[in-house]
Amino acid sequence: MSTAPTTAPSPGPDATDPPAPPRRAWTLLRPLVLRLHFYAGVLVAPFLLVAAATGFLYAGAFQAEKLLYAHEMYVPVGETKLPVSQQVAAAREAHPEGAVAAIRPSPADDESTRVMLSGAEGVDADHTLAVFVDPYTAEVRGALEQYGSTGALPLRTWIDEFHRDLHLGEPGRLYSELAASWLWVIAAGGLVLWFSRRRALRKVRGTAGRRRTLGLHGTVGVWAALGFIFLSATGLTWSTYAGAHIDDLRTALRQATPSVSASAGGDHGSHGGTAGAGGGEGQGVGLDKVLAAARSEGLSDPVEIVPPADASSAYVVRQVQRSWPTKQDAVAVDPASGEVTDVLRFDDHPVLAKLTRWGIDLHTGVLFGLVNQIALMALTLALILLIVWGYRMWWQRGRGSSFGRPIPRGAWRQVPPRVLVPLAALVAALGYVVPLLGVPLAAFLAVDAVLGEIAYRRGSAQEA
Repeated sequence: MSTAPTTAPSPGPDATDPPAPPRRAWTLLRPLVLRLHFYAGVLVAPFLLVAAATGFLYAGAFQAEKLLYAHEMYVPVGETKLPVSQQVAAAREAHPEGAVAAIRPSPADDESTRVMLSGAEGVDADHTLAVFVDPYTAEVRGALEQYGSTGALPLRTWIDEFHRDLHLGEPGRLYSELAASWLWVIAAGGLVLWFSRRRALRKVRGTAGRRRTLGLHGTVGVWAALGFIFLSATGLTWSTYAGAHIDDLRTALRQATPSVSASAGGDHGSHGGTAGAGGGEGQGVGLDKVLAAARSEGLSDPVEIVPPADASSAYVVRQVQRSWPTKQDAVAVDPASGEVTDVLRFDDHPVLAKLTRWGIDLHTGVLFGLVNQIALMALTLALILLIVWGYRMWWQRGRGSSFGRPIPRGAWRQVPPRVLVPLAALVAALGYVVPLLGVPLAAFLAVDAVLGEIAYRRGSAQEA
């Protein structure tokens, strides 16, 4: 009689082991975010480094030009300011070339009046020659080339154009748009990666080597990330390609920035017109009555007077204070009668138009003056340090070749379709709106796929 075995055979793993828990979507996405953050940082960092360095210089240029051009910008305080027309006449006597494009009467007791001339010899077509006049004596204190609505003088203009386009014109603007397009991606990816790390791995104190570099990189990056995202978003608003898409969207939403009607007869039903630069000094009632009419509508200093572009146009007087509180009201004044024909208040601007104005002014350092400029310098310095630490971490990872060892590829294959498909659709939409994000990303994916296929075939050949 056979006996039963005293011990039962152990069951297979399928019988007793609990099913493996499904991996969370973030666990699968983290390697993909890490790879994107790594490659974007390595490849875009040189452009970001130039943008950060020139941005640092630009933020400091506001105070530098006050020192460098103090003789032209500032005057001894006198008793009574002369009529604006008399100051313009003095400027035209000293510089009869070109035409008067705009006049900025002395905005403070110790500041000069600026008479801007277009078409002056030796001045770029999109710049003006600013003639500085003492408002108390009508003495011409000098003339400097000026650019932009903030009245940038030669030093700040040179740095501004270097920051924007490397002095290469429109083609050069691609560099700054590329940097702005990727900065928010790198910053957001870094935030996600840092907060997904265990708290014990984030500390800097008591660490060394690559871990210390990572700690410094992550800590500074977390504190500065929101500032980087802001700089990226506001920089894109006036970029070439993404900026055009943003303008189209604002127009479709009826959120475009309005402008006062420059028609001499007035057109209160539309704010679509703009005044051009003309040689209209001395037309009709004259500058003094035009300025008085604008003052009667509450336009306090600083203001800019733009002469009529032609016989059918009006004077446009607009406030030009970009610092807080923003003063951006504008009026049109009939040159024949001196009557105000149109009024546009900044309070009446659409919400997105106001946000765009404030965003750009905060980006350029004028909204909160010196405090704004110091904050921008700190942000750009932080970005420079992060780039240096980022490259150092790459080097410290060990060298698989002459460069640092890259992040392993293939992470996207582990992402489930329910996550990957919507993510790909979102990236495609972003790539359309921000083409200098989409095109380089598509090129990177194509090159990465080709390199991966080559590596796979080499491995298969060696095994065979």
